[in-house]
Parts: sequence; C-alpha cells; structure tokens
Amino acid sequence: QVQLQESGPGLLEPSQTLSVICTVSGDSITTKYYAWTWLRQPPGTGLEWMGVIAYDGSTHYSPSLKSRTSISRDTAKNQISLQLKSVTPEDTAVYFCARDCDPPSPGSTWYALKPKCATWGQGTQVTVAS
Repeated sequence: QVQLQESGPGLLEPSQTLSVICTVSGDSITTKYYAWTWLRQPPGTGLEWMGVIAYDGSTHYSPSLKSRTSISRDTAKNQISLQLKSVTPEDTAVYFCARDCDPPSPGSTWYALKPKCATWGQGTQVTVAS
C-alpha cells in the first residue's frame, strides 16, 4: 500500500522559498506509470493543481505558478520535492502530494470538488507571514 507523507517549514516570511518534501513508502516513485501531483488548498477555497512529476521524471506545471515552481525527485530517498520561490501571504495553504490524480477541467488549475487521486498525503500547513 502506497503511503505519502509531506513535511514542510510551517512558517515562512514573504520572499522566502517554500520547500516541501513528500516521502513515499510502499512503492517506488519510478514505477510505471505513476504521476505524482502537488496540490494546495488556501484557507476557505478549493484545491489548486500546482504541477506533476511523472515516473520518468518529466514535469508539468500550472501556467500561473510555473515561473516560481520547481518539482523534483530523489529516487534514492524515494521522495518528491516542491519548491515555490518568492512566497507571499497568498501562498498560505495546506500543501498536498498525491498520486495519479484526475486532472482539473480543461483550461483551469482549480478543482470544484476534491479530485479523485489514487493516494493522498495528509497535507502540511504552510503559512506565509511577516
């Protein structure tokens, strides 16, 4: 059974870089054809799709976040990482990693309802405040 566990900084100041790690257990992140997604949920809103890294290391990002986002992996540690540069209070959210998620509607990076994903992490709260 695949399990995901996010770990993050908790509190950041504006302009800093957010780094969240998703540790995967129960299977390899390189297993065909897994796709590992980062999502976030700001307070009082729905879930936003941020980007995905596939089993082969290929990545795709939300157009609105692409300039600030980097998703990578450490195959030796079986971890997926998210970096978000130059954070502002608007980046305050619970950050989730998940496997094999249904994509958002075409042309959108937001989900009206919680998407179907094969496996979810529990999420990690990141607050950006000065």
